[in-house]
Amino acid sequence: MECTDKYDFDTPIDRTNTQSLKWDVAENELPMWVADMDFKTAPEIIEAVNKRAAHGVFGYSIIPESWNEAVAGWWSRRHNWDIDKDWLVFCTGVIPSVSSIVRKLTTPNENVVIQTPVYNIFFNSIINNGRRVLENPLRYENGEYSIDWEDLKNKLANPQTSLMILCNPQNPSGKIWSREDLSRIGELCARYYVTVVSDEIHCDLTDPGKEYIPFASVSDVCRDISITCVAPTKTFNIAGLQTAAVIVPHKNLRHKVWRALNTDEVAEPNAFAVWAAEAAYNYGDKWLDELRGYIYNNKRIVNEYVNDNITSIKVVQSEATYLLWLDCSAITDNSSELAAYIRNRTGLYLSAGNVYGGNGNQFLRLNIACPKAVLMDGLKRLEEGIRLAMN
Repeated sequence: MECTDKYDFDTPIDRTNTQSLKWDVAENELPMWVADMDFKTAPEIIEAVNKRAAHGVFGYSIIPESWNEAVAGWWSRRHNWDIDKDWLVFCTGVIPSVSSIVRKLTTPNENVVIQTPVYNIFFNSIINNGRRVLENPLRYENGEYSIDWEDLKNKLANPQTSLMILCNPQNPSGKIWSREDLSRIGELCARYYVTVVSDEIHCDLTDPGKEYIPFASVSDVCRDISITCVAPTKTFNIAGLQTAAVIVPHKNLRHKVWRALNTDEVAEPNAFAVWAAEAAYNYGDKWLDELRGYIYNNKRIVNEYVNDNITSIKVVQSEATYLLWLDCSAITDNSSELAAYIRNRTGLYLSAGNVYGGNGNQFLRLNIACPKAVLMDGLKRLEEGIRLAMN
């Protein structure tokens, strides 16, 4: 799929000296690690933020009904899931909500199940709150991940297990879970009285023609045991505006989540959070569709380049996110050392896979949400780093 020229994703933007977490690096280093795009957000969002900034008064903000309508409208329009507006609770971010939910719905020393390799901050949300990580390692065969159902059943059946954090779509592999997989997870969790927190922050960033399935939409069982965490922040590159939503259909569970977020003081918006989210969800469709096409083309470029020039590694085939999972098992079982070596020798800064658990010690994670020229620079550095590492 080729992109149109309506939006400019090709021109590199200098992000140095902007207090950017991603770009706070040494001169001549190229950061392609944290999940932060190097594109300007949609023009409609910039316009909304500028309009709010021009007012000049930035006092305490409320959550208007229009925010609930915008979020519900987006999921109905984009993901075929009709959300009752009363199911929604504002939060400053997905991870703040996950951490609050862990504290509220579990007690110290209880187990929280995660399917590894998975987003590394899940570990922090569990361990920092005095709970235990219980890994359900994903099976990795023929370059694809799948669920080890017997192991998952055993982990959920443990009387000390009270919560499962699901990553849907999956980060870092980019896998979109099937309706059958999600239904089976729901049935198992319901059987063993385990609540599911589904992190669906990457849900909008699927390949053209691919669609994710909201966990809570699969069945009544999944709906009633689930808490879904979503945000426009990954989709529209506005993480710094701290705006997210938690969707909880079950009334009693929703009350607990609402209390958790308010107790932890992460349920109040800053002056720009609602304005940006409403602009994204009401007017961001065309920009997002073009972005998805651009990212898909970048995936194609990476696959072709690696196949032709870096044959010692493999790209795990992805259907979602702008993060690619690079299988380096033929050359290392210590991705932390490999990532550090590549950065030291070439300046390319990738995420080491070992922090994601599971078999991540044999993988690197590459962020491809950048202009093509930047991507090509990164691929050349990757080729050089792998070549040097093998000599």
